[in-house]
Amino acid sequence: MHIDMTDYPLLDKANLPEQLRLLPQEQLPQLSQELRQFLLKTVSQSSGHFASGLGTVELTVALHYVYNTPFDRVIWDVGHQAYPHKILTGRRERMHTIRQKDGLHPFPYREESEYDVLSVGHSSTSISAALGMAIAAQQAKSQRKVVAVIGDGAITAGMAFEALNHAGEVKPDMLVILNDNEMSISENVGALNQYFARILSGSFYTSLREGGKKILRGMPPLHELASKAEEHFKGMVTPGTFFEELGFNYIGPIDGHDVLSLVDTIRNMRQLKGPQLLHIVTKKGKGYAPAEADPIGYHAVSKFDPSASSQPAKKAGLPSFSNIFGQWICDMAEQDERLQAITPAMREGSDLVAYSRRFPKRYFDVAIAEQHAVTLAAGMAIEGLKPVVAIYSSFLQRGYDQLIHDVALQQLDVLFAIDRAGIVGADGPTHQGAFDISFMRCIPNITIMVPSDENECRQMLYTGYQHPGVAAVRYPRGSGTGIAAEEKMELLPIGKARLVRQGEQLAILAFGPLLAACQLAADTLNATLVDMRFVKPLDEQLLQQLMRSHGQILTVEDNALMGGAGSAVNEYLVQHHYQGKVMNLGLPDEFIKHGSQQEIYQELGLDSQGILTQAQALTALSQAK
Repeated sequence: MHIDMTDYPLLDKANLPEQLRLLPQEQLPQLSQELRQFLLKTVSQSSGHFASGLGTVELTVALHYVYNTPFDRVIWDVGHQAYPHKILTGRRERMHTIRQKDGLHPFPYREESEYDVLSVGHSSTSISAALGMAIAAQQAKSQRKVVAVIGDGAITAGMAFEALNHAGEVKPDMLVILNDNEMSISENVGALNQYFARILSGSFYTSLREGGKKILRGMPPLHELASKAEEHFKGMVTPGTFFEELGFNYIGPIDGHDVLSLVDTIRNMRQLKGPQLLHIVTKKGKGYAPAEADPIGYHAVSKFDPSASSQPAKKAGLPSFSNIFGQWICDMAEQDERLQAITPAMREGSDLVAYSRRFPKRYFDVAIAEQHAVTLAAGMAIEGLKPVVAIYSSFLQRGYDQLIHDVALQQLDVLFAIDRAGIVGADGPTHQGAFDISFMRCIPNITIMVPSDENECRQMLYTGYQHPGVAAVRYPRGSGTGIAAEEKMELLPIGKARLVRQGEQLAILAFGPLLAACQLAADTLNATLVDMRFVKPLDEQLLQQLMRSHGQILTVEDNALMGGAGSAVNEYLVQHHYQGKVMNLGLPDEFIKHGSQQEIYQELGLDSQGILTQAQALTALSQAK
């Protein structure tokens, strides 16, 4: 898709940061406006993350204008806000391919550009990585500057505070920019903060402060008085005492949409020694009224008409597995007052909006703190409550030790509702739910269920909730199969599979939502088809029957093959001396890149035709012997 750059004369001159730095500073407001309009045009035509990028336009311009990137390092946290960064670092002509198969990666990605210093997708990693780079620069005496950009949501994670605490001890030269898009600053207060930011970040104030400390260090009473006076002076215009206590020089908050003041302030702070923190205030969706009014709705968008006042209503379709969970947890909470819902900042994604409004006292959004979410559930379970942790598969990875140490080891009654399991599609390798079966299956005291359709999901959630111990139900992103979820909730027998089709010779064991894709192979080859339902414990009685009656066994799952459900079957078959042929289908030993779910399944041979082709190869191999 070619975009006529006639409407973007300055942006046309700034395809790379070195070209941007040739522009006069007074032209940066116009450049920012063009960049925002270009972002609006491209994302509206291609889909992608949107509101966050609109909020970081001026910051991105200022950072690449002041810093000598890519020699100087700019690390973006999460990466939703990095679209302007991609546009200014040589990828402008490919923005229409973002999040599409073989197109630009949805987040900063090291393999894509030298300007993407750290591949990101999960939050709260930027400060730790920046600290490591700053220490390396210090040891090499390279004069390299390092900046980490982190949002007010991401900084709630424990990892961010661990990094801040360590940086305050090591004291390398580095800048952390806290992008706060929740606070608001009125014009007069904003102007006042801009003024003091330039004063406080300037060389005169810095030299005066540091020089004064050296002179007064030998006179404790005066030194203490001077420190208090400095804190009082800064406290009149900044809320940064907390960061100062961690060892950072704090500046802000300042208006993150005033690009000229940002450049002045960041240029001053670039020269300062030790760890610095600049607090800026921005607005998600800045410059596009519908996104400003609904930043959550415009966080990630499909193609839309920029002239419309809102996104078009989504066509009514099949309920998603997330919807099934959202309905189930409301129904279950009506029946049991002990139920407590916990989520690490994924209320909308996990479909907990209705629950949070109906049961606000039993709803806990712990922010981006997955470790805390898991152990919070442990504490609740110890006291007789019934916690349900709603969490994405790739985010549960961050609470793994807590899952083992605080929940499973103590055999506590906690249900994990694991959303976005398997292939998630356009968000790419950082968000694929590829590993949860593998990393959970090796943990003692845990029951793992994999629903193949909407009704199975509802009944498994109920079964896991009633099960007196650790239980996990993992389900995929997106719409279900069209199977209506029954209102009545019934317990499934733990560890029992469901026979879907009786056949001969070949047995296809499907784990989870790929059951439907296995139907073609089962019908074509007259194969037995089994909805395994449980990864742990396996239905050993059924496996014994299949070993005696079938010469080939094919397992199918949307998890990593290594350590996955197929591996569990293999272990059992080897232990019991199965003499037939076995094939495992699943995700290969590589990070799965972005693309639509269907494109990825087809590429990996996990669509209906791919499963049939590989099943035919297995039967042919068996017959050849």
